[in-house]
Amino acid sequence: MAMAEAAAPLTAQDHARTMAEYSRAGEARARALGNRGPIRLDADGRLAQDILDAYWTHGFYVFEGVAGPEELAELRADVDAILDRAPVEPGATLDRHGRPAFGEGVLKPPYRWAKPLSDPLGGTTKNNGRHPVAMSQPTLAADAPAWTVELLDGNLYLMNAAFRLYGHPGLMAAAEAILGEDFVPYNEVTFIKEAGLGPSVAWHQDGTTHWDAADWEMGAHGFNFMTQLYPSTAGNCVWVLPGSHRHGKADIRKLVAESGSDRIEGAVPMLAGAGDTIVTNRQLLHGSFANSSPDRRVTLNAGFFPRRRVLNVTTKRLTGEVVTYDGERIDKRLRILLLAIDARRQRFPHEKSYVYRPLADRQDENRWSEAMRDTVLKNYNQLDMFI
Repeated sequence: MAMAEAAAPLTAQDHARTMAEYSRAGEARARALGNRGPIRLDADGRLAQDILDAYWTHGFYVFEGVAGPEELAELRADVDAILDRAPVEPGATLDRHGRPAFGEGVLKPPYRWAKPLSDPLGGTTKNNGRHPVAMSQPTLAADAPAWTVELLDGNLYLMNAAFRLYGHPGLMAAAEAILGEDFVPYNEVTFIKEAGLGPSVAWHQDGTTHWDAADWEMGAHGFNFMTQLYPSTAGNCVWVLPGSHRHGKADIRKLVAESGSDRIEGAVPMLAGAGDTIVTNRQLLHGSFANSSPDRRVTLNAGFFPRRRVLNVTTKRLTGEVVTYDGERIDKRLRILLLAIDARRQRFPHEKSYVYRPLADRQDENRWSEAMRDTVLKNYNQLDMFI
């Protein structure tokens, strides 16, 4: 049944209607979980225990109102500015205004493209074959563009507002509560799901599979902060299977077969408002459908690991490069976190800055200035911990 549905022609309008039926039950389940609310810290700056408990139970938590109106406006403006400088198509050198496209001197291309409403990963061997089942791919209108930007790589260099958000004291406190005070960065990207165009991301788990059974326990695979610049709705958002982070490697093919389609039974949409941040366990089964809805989604993603899980790990990156994440490499990456904390302090002096305790004695030597963008942040994502 699933294979027949995937093969049948499906217009974007048909897809939106099908998703609406699936979404009603999913939204009710999502609202009933009780895993949403503002960041709450105790007198010692530690995350409230009930929030932490809900995160471990369901695999995600929605922090409401993380970015206020002023910061949200800055984040949106920065994203739109970098998209405005994108090449007109993959491989082009000029943007839509005829100017040189952004990216000169950047080693890792900042823009990733996809065919609108497509599934670039599902059913392929890409990304180590973690997306075994393809999602529904609605047909496009005749006037649809050939390509859409689906991802921006390297938020901290691309956008000043995203760099400042990275040092948010509430989010840093949440990272410490989940992973321990010596949490370390993973990577930072922006997911773009334009209305009526955004491609799907097939069901998968981000956690790796080469560790022993004990490493499937909660926390081993880190988490992602997902800050929403526009409302995250059932039609455009990431869907998850609550609690699946606690059960090892999911049999995605079986779940899809049992559900009769790519709309896995029991899944819920990660609903959020503009300015909310969702913290999501990387081992949680998740995916997103083609955005046939009329609503745009832009998600700033920032991932973190517990230091013990990356220290001295040798891995082969997607580029084929073999990398060992020794203490020197990790500390070099952590310096950027200290700079982000200081950049936020300068922009929002009324906030109480977060103190990253393992390197607390180095904060004074890591004061941010705009002149450091090209010397420190340009190509910083070559240090990302792809494990």
